[in-house]
Amino acid sequence: MNCPTLTLEAATDRTWDVAVVGAGPAGALAARQLAARDREVLLIDKAAFPRRKVCGCCLNAAALAALNTVGLGKLPDQHGAVPLRWLALASRRRRALIPLPRGASLSREVFDTALIQCAVNAGAAFVPKTRAVLRLIRGGPHQLTLHHDGRLVVVESRVVVAADGLGGRLLDGYAELTLRAAPGSRIGAGAIVEAAPSAYAAGSIFMACGQGGYVGLVRLEDGRLNVAAALDRGFVQRVGGPSAAASRLLEEAAMPAISGIEQAKWRGTPALTCAPAHIGAERLFVVGDAAGYVEPFTGEGIAWALASSVAAAPLADQAVDRWDDALAARWEREHRRLIGRRRQLCRLITAALRRAALTRGMVGVLSRAPALAGPIVRRVNAPVPLAPAAGSP
Repeated sequence: MNCPTLTLEAATDRTWDVAVVGAGPAGALAARQLAARDREVLLIDKAAFPRRKVCGCCLNAAALAALNTVGLGKLPDQHGAVPLRWLALASRRRRALIPLPRGASLSREVFDTALIQCAVNAGAAFVPKTRAVLRLIRGGPHQLTLHHDGRLVVVESRVVVAADGLGGRLLDGYAELTLRAAPGSRIGAGAIVEAAPSAYAAGSIFMACGQGGYVGLVRLEDGRLNVAAALDRGFVQRVGGPSAAASRLLEEAAMPAISGIEQAKWRGTPALTCAPAHIGAERLFVVGDAAGYVEPFTGEGIAWALASSVAAAPLADQAVDRWDDALAARWEREHRRLIGRRRQLCRLITAALRRAALTRGMVGVLSRAPALAGPIVRRVNAPVPLAPAAGSP
């Protein structure tokens, strides 16, 4: 998917019905859903695909249910996703093995590219390696200045879907739409290790919890080990970087050391817990991580991203034909209804994990009675209540 499906100049030949900025899971699925409604959709991303991205490789039961709602339920299996059945929690020398509902691990190189191809197959045009700068125009089509390989053009779109994630810059200059970090928010860091101890077997999410954060590990479809962590900034600075922080957490939890972890290419994220004041404006809908994020635990972020795209598509579709200010307010309410309580639950879980003694005690109890985690596991993995959407069988 490195090659665009049209030239930069050809993108200026029309006023697009919808421009979707960001081709991660949220943006690609939104583009696919809108193209399936016979809209002219332009999908834009600054990256080349396939791209290596370490966060979001776990698809929990809620994420798989969202894909199934739009007829893409078989997509992970078609690309070799690894079934996930267990969550192995560790704190100091205590261990708990908790059964999970249906889940899967799939590298973001494969998953993102597959979703982009679904959008293109539905009729969306795709322009990678292109940075977009947005100018909101009241009462008329919005303008996007596209920067690609030293060239720039301006395209117009009746509706814009912002899906450019935690580090996106599309909404810079629009304060109420810009992500603001929560006080004390942890940062994310991750890497992919080519070879790792066999103790980290396929089919489980391994999680080491400690005073400075937690690190999760899962095998991907090609056998590589995905390592993703939520870390306190001060802890990272004290120990000398994210790889040292991950190694320290594994050591504290008495989990097997990973010899290649320091040589791996580590990538960081901005603050993990953040939100904008608003996620809708005139002919603008914000979805996915750009609509706010809470420190993740076992793949919740991807589920929220997919669900938000499916839910926003019908509203964006209506906005193409006729704008009504009620649509922006409706999107805010719908997003809170679908995702608000789920985020609150994750906040509670991650708040507990910040207390080392509480975490050790919790893991100790769950080691003897893992069924006690059942109600929380079911709530986290419960399907988001989405209506059947365009593109479903």
